[in-house]
Amino acid sequence: MNQGRIWCVVKPTVGLPLLLGAVTLIALIVHGSILANTDWFPAYWGG
Repeated sequence: MNQGRIWCVVKPTVGLPLLLGAVTLIALIVHGSILANTDWFPAYWGG
């Protein structure tokens, strides 16, 4: 693991939740924007 020294600067108890939270937030933003900007999704919900 060549990025292991980052934990000398940032505690894992702080860094891991921030990392996972950022990944979750980015995924939600990407999924939301894709679903909001497509034509088929409202038709799918409408049946």
